Amino acid sequence: MRFAHLGDCHLGGWRQPELKELNFRSFQTAIDKCIRDKVEFVLIAGDLFDSSYPPIDTLKEVFREFKRLYDFNIPVFLIAGSHDYSVSGKSFLDVLEKAGFCKNVSLYEERNEKIMLMPTIYKGVAIYGYPGKKSGMEVDEIERLALQDAPGMFKIMLLHTAIRDAVGTLPIKAVDENKLPKVDYLALGHLHIHYAKKNMVYAGPIFPNTLSELEELKGGSFIIFDYGKIRREEIILKEVLTLNIEMRDALTATDKIISIMEKEALANKIVIIKLFGILESGKGADINFNKIEEYARKNGAYVVLKSTTKLHLPEPEVKIDLVDTANLEQEIIRKFIESNPHKYNSLIHTLMRSLQMERLEDERSINFEERLISENKKALQL
Repeated sequence: MRFAHLGDCHLGGWRQPELKELNFRSFQTAIDKCIRDKVEFVLIAGDLFDSSYPPIDTLKEVFREFKRLYDFNIPVFLIAGSHDYSVSGKSFLDVLEKAGFCKNVSLYEERNEKIMLMPTIYKGVAIYGYPGKKSGMEVDEIERLALQDAPGMFKIMLLHTAIRDAVGTLPIKAVDENKLPKVDYLALGHLHIHYAKKNMVYAGPIFPNTLSELEELKGGSFIIFDYGKIRREEIILKEVLTLNIEMRDALTATDKIISIMEKEALANKIVIIKLFGILESGKGADINFNKIEEYARKNGAYVVLKSTTKLHLPEPEVKIDLVDTANLEQEIIRKFIESNPHKYNSLIHTLMRSLQMERLEDERSINFEERLISENKKALQL
């Protein structure tokens, strides 16, 4: 059989109109390829939309693409992801399903402390699914999954979660893949990575969702399962140009950045300007980004993005007399424990360390929250 596996489309997610449009065009490109290759069906492993209540213009565009698949008799089977999941169980995925354009395969019930997944049958294929949830709440549940048997059928399971083998040593909550039910193809979403090991596959995002993903991935991708062969289809509609520029003088920064761009071919590219360094003169507000963007646009740049998260002002010298600053935090904690005895005081140091986690550059708030919650749950042994 031949089918397509998409994930993490995040339609409607980008704030910049150019990138929102590029995101949708990447989705269109994937649909074009599915139709051209005459796939038998399409799987979407969560996060079709960037939110459970996408903008009306996004909905109209998506309905139009699903209608194209419907007209070519290509059914779509999907699950909700952590972004388009709703605690109430209702989302705009239901509207698509009621219109006859897709089938949500998250069909399950509790049985003897197990979560039994029921199959959606299509032409000798049994398709199972379980939705992703906010803050990795689905992880513990997924390790209780079991499948209602479908003898003799090719089994596919859709999950929107992190699996341990794919995340490696990253400190995020993940599913032990050895605890998953055995299937012939595991269609994964949630991690925006290129991963295919045995029958476990992350499709990757249809289009990068953050500045750092644009740098790393350059574009989107999806999977075509072609009679046993797993083929990754790349979607690169615009070239990405990243300029890493060290800055020490904010007063001359505008001219310096433009002079560097003069040496580059900007036409039709996504231009990312990343500034780093310690400013010895001026401050960030002295850099005229409007002038920089105007120059780039005049020279044909598709869109200009900037990052100043690694651009800093010098730290002021602070003199503190008669205080051991190296042990100040420990001294405060010690005095607090002495004056406030409690059985949970033993958790203070662990919680202090976990709460010192910093948000990574371009890390989405929801992903940072997931890491923070996961670390604090470990500290509290929950």
